[in-house]
Amino acid sequence: MDAEVVVVGAGPAGMMLAGELRLAGVDVIVLERLEKRTGESRGLGFTARTMEVFDQRGLLSRFGDIEISNQGHFGGLPVDFAVLDGAHQAAKTVPQSQTETVLENWVEELGGDIRRRHELLSLKDTGDLVEVEVDGPDGVHRLTARYVVGCDGGRSVVRKTMGFDFPGTPSTMEMFLADVKGLDLKPRMVGETLPGGMVMVGPLPGGVTRLIVCERGTPPQRREVPPEYDEVAAAWKRLTGDDISYGEPVWVSSFGNATRQVTRYRQGRVFLAGDSAHIHLPAGGQGMNTSIQDAVNLGWKLAAVVQGRAPEALLDTYHDERHPVGQRLLMNTQAQGLLFLSGPEVQPLRDVLTELITYLPVSRHLAGMVSGLEVHYPVAGGRHPLLGRRMPHLELSGGTADSSTEALRTGRGVLLDLADNSELRRRAGGWRDRVDIVTAQPKDATGNGLPAGTTAVLIRPDGYVAWAAPGCHSDLPMALDRWFGPAR
Repeated sequence: MDAEVVVVGAGPAGMMLAGELRLAGVDVIVLERLEKRTGESRGLGFTARTMEVFDQRGLLSRFGDIEISNQGHFGGLPVDFAVLDGAHQAAKTVPQSQTETVLENWVEELGGDIRRRHELLSLKDTGDLVEVEVDGPDGVHRLTARYVVGCDGGRSVVRKTMGFDFPGTPSTMEMFLADVKGLDLKPRMVGETLPGGMVMVGPLPGGVTRLIVCERGTPPQRREVPPEYDEVAAAWKRLTGDDISYGEPVWVSSFGNATRQVTRYRQGRVFLAGDSAHIHLPAGGQGMNTSIQDAVNLGWKLAAVVQGRAPEALLDTYHDERHPVGQRLLMNTQAQGLLFLSGPEVQPLRDVLTELITYLPVSRHLAGMVSGLEVHYPVAGGRHPLLGRRMPHLELSGGTADSSTEALRTGRGVLLDLADNSELRRRAGGWRDRVDIVTAQPKDATGNGLPAGTTAVLIRPDGYVAWAAPGCHSDLPMALDRWFGPAR
């Protein structure tokens, strides 16, 4: 085989997945049809959950000084994210181009094989491996791999070639997104509707202004090249009456409100992640963040199976855990679209929701939905409050790691022994080749989100809790065997 895993697409999902695989020592090739990164930044910043993901891999510092904010919105209605618990808030104004640069540099440092100007033509799952036909700088050639993951976006060739079922609704309108220099416009928040549609204005570093133009009644177009800035300026004038044709576009793009999700994230030896698996209206910057978290969920599982450390059945949990997250994403972006893209007929609904958001449980619920902090995987075996949830950032003393986040830097599983239990450590001994055992005490007496009385926590490489004591009916070795394979 040419590689154990071939990843198609070098966007945030593809690069995050490649990094996770290389962190575990898996041989991976990344295929990307573009010669270089576009420099476009459809996504700005990342959610609190993605901040945690980057932090657990030691990547957060690579972004430099990050401006954070507690302010968010749901369909243009302000939501205070400070109501949520956690070590991180959302990052603002980090362009997607910077995120892609950081992730690509990380993959290269880990020895990933990134092949640009390599366009996927076809692939075939033979049952034992996957054959991939690629058109590269030296012509058409074939690669073989044990698994292929499509991270090649909303028009995924992997998805189409393999015939993944992709139900949903098509776009009913076209919208413009543009970064422009030389404009002097007052900020406009998402949700500030006009008689003919909605516009947004947001200042970015370097004298750049982010524009979103949504004109109701515009039919969707299937474009092969980006729209011209003249189209953006014309739509802006129709909606606002202002002339912005003097602006200097950095880049221009268009998008729609199509909403689709594949019925299965896995088909034999082929997987989908990110926009290849789900497309939706951009709302609240959730798309890139969900894609990155898809990759983190799949990466450690795929590595464990490839290296013979876990059974093939572990790979089925990727769909079981991430498909419901995608469903929630599509549901909430559709709801937000109705709020900020509809006309005055939905103003009574906006007014009611504005009142409801003043109630703390409602505000917390919506903030958790948009930030991804609500994600809770169905892990059987007990009633501990952390089971199936992400491990909160826990400052530690007396151990080999200063925090639970730092303990996850290597991409291995972690067993936190918080009660210096030698019998617990002995029973986990057969998994030391893939699980780090950390004996330490929480620095904060309140536990920093750790439920009172917790004496041990088993954390998966993606940061989610697979077992905790007391409160789990299943034995620790059973949980270790379930998520990390048989003892050695």
